[in-house]
Formats: sequence, C-alpha cells, structure tokens
Amino acid sequence: MFKFFKRVKTVVSSELNSVLDKAEDPVKMLDQYMRDMAEDIREVEAAVAKQIANEKMLKRKANDANAMVEKRMQQAEKAIESGNDDLARRALQDKKDHEASAQSLNESWERAKKDADMLRDKLDEMKKEYQEMKLKKDSLKARAESAKTRTKINRTMSDIGNDESKQGFERMEEKVMQYEAEAETSEDLSRESRTLDDEFEELEKDDVDDELAALKAKLGK
Repeated sequence: MFKFFKRVKTVVSSELNSVLDKAEDPVKMLDQYMRDMAEDIREVEAAVAKQIANEKMLKRKANDANAMVEKRMQQAEKAIESGNDDLARRALQDKKDHEASAQSLNESWERAKKDADMLRDKLDEMKKEYQEMKLKKDSLKARAESAKTRTKINRTMSDIGNDESKQGFERMEEKVMQYEAEAETSEDLSRESRTLDDEFEELEKDDVDDELAALKAKLGK
C-alpha cells in the first residue's frame, strides 16, 4: 500500500528532474507513473473489500452468538416455569458459553471495523492524491509538448539563419547577377558587330514605316 506514496513522491521530487536530465521522454514516464499509481489503488481496493467482508462476517457471527444468549435465557426461564431445574441449568450453561463467544467475536469485529475504516480512509487519500497527480501530469505533459515545439521552431529558425544558408543564398544571387551581366554584354557585342550599312538600313526602314503610317492615316485606314 505504501508503494503508492513512494511513487507519488518520485513524481514530485528530484527524481523527475533526474529523468529529464537523462533525456528520457517525460510524457511516457509520467504515463507510466500514473499506471503504477492506478495499479496500487486497485490492490488497496481489493484489500479493503476483503477487510470489509471479514468485518461483516464477524459482525454476523457476533449477532448470532448474542441471539443464542437471548434464546437460552428465554429457554431457561421457560424451564424454570415448568419446574425443570436441570433443563434450566443446562440452558444457562450454554448461554454462558455463547456469551463468551459473543464477547470474543465482538472484540474481533471491533478490531476488524477499525482496520476497515483505516483502509477506507487510506484508499480515499490515495484516490485524492491520484487525482491531484493526474492534473499535475496533464500540466507537465502540456509544458513538455510546448517546450518540444519551441525547441523545434528555434532549431528551424537557426537553420534558416546559419552561415551555410546565407552562403548558399549569396551564391544564387551572384549567379543571377552573372546572368544579367552576360545578357548585357551580349547586347553590347551585338550592337558593336553591326556595320555602318546595317545602321543606315535600319534608319531607312524606320523612315518607310513612318511614311506607311502617315499614308494609312491619310486614307483613313
């Protein structure tokens, strides 16, 4: 029975910190502690039920013995009224034996009742402790999950902002700038490679186009 309180103490004491320091999963460990507590409660419930059954049995036997005491007394009175002193004497002797049994059984019943009441109180205390630890376990689990999430986010952000990521980004930026420089260079080379005749031809082509546009405008086209 007292294993329960030892395990409860384990959850709320420095041993829990030791578990966390060893990188064990606190959520799984807390669930295991709760299963152990529930098992202890079931064991005590069985012990309480057994003690209560024993108490009831002793009480019933004590009541039966007391009933026999009353019965033998009535029988002795009836025997005396009938003038049968011998029968009355034997009834009174049996009454005396039942009185001794009743007294012994009553004492045993009182001890059994005291033990049963103590076990009931202890069981109630254990169940109360269990509910308190259950609430604390839920709180600790929520805190553990929150801490895991924050750690994951921080690691992700750290990976995004580390030197390797920055260097890779800068390499891609340089490559894009290189593409743009190559494109500008090719355009410059293309212009430089044109001859004087090419430029005049382009100029004349532009004049023709202008003239064509003017003609269309005149014709309403």
